[in-house]
Amino acid sequence: MAYWHRTAPHTFAPTEHVGGAWDRATQHIAPALGVLAHEVERHRDARRSDGLVVSRLSYDILGTVPIEPIDVAVEVLRPGRTIELVQATASYAGRAVVLLRAWLAEPYDTAPLAGTDLPSIPAADEMEPWDMAGLWPGGFIASIEVRRKELGPGRSMVWVRTPHALVADEPVSRLAAVAGLVDVTNGIAVRTDPTQVAFPNLDLTAHFLHTPAEGWLGLDTTQSYGPGGIGVTSSKMHDESGPLGTIAQTLTVRP
Repeated sequence: MAYWHRTAPHTFAPTEHVGGAWDRATQHIAPALGVLAHEVERHRDARRSDGLVVSRLSYDILGTVPIEPIDVAVEVLRPGRTIELVQATASYAGRAVVLLRAWLAEPYDTAPLAGTDLPSIPAADEMEPWDMAGLWPGGFIASIEVRRKELGPGRSMVWVRTPHALVADEPVSRLAAVAGLVDVTNGIAVRTDPTQVAFPNLDLTAHFLHTPAEGWLGLDTTQSYGPGGIGVTSSKMHDESGPLGTIAQTLTVRP
């Protein structure tokens, strides 16, 4: 089963796997982030064939969404021959609920220059399976497989994957599939008991070094709280070939 079914050209109906962690009556936002990335790529491919690649996905989460269909609209904010800024908006009942701004750039052969000091993490088979559903409720968390190495409060490394397609009966790129998983990062390295303190994220920005490879998605995550109700969850992304990029989320921390 997939997370979404396309029911109209720009409308997606959720399945049970979209159920949220903070509130079971609302969506976990992760699958919606994937759909927005998917629609940005479909919109690109309908307009041009020169292979612009996504280098950044920056989401603002404007509110909660019931487990109901969403509509997605895409527009080019900054057209260009080698660089574009594209915006996708997910709406429910006429209300915008998630905004995505994605930078697309022309690829170049920089293999001789490639390198990073981002540290690698242990492979998935070196970590223990983790029942994330034992900490977090909801259909989305129940739908994923996680392996985890806990390093302390607010500090964990995990590998995550799902057997479910992002959208039923249509091809989805690996980047869009990864975009549908990355929001899990705020729940894998919790600093405090989520039944006592709420710390939902208001946004998510992911920067990519390259197109993600198939297989597991790795997340090396640190969750931090400031003294005034604001927090940050920071992750280094990995695929099975090594470091993939970075993720940052703003948290509202509410005892």
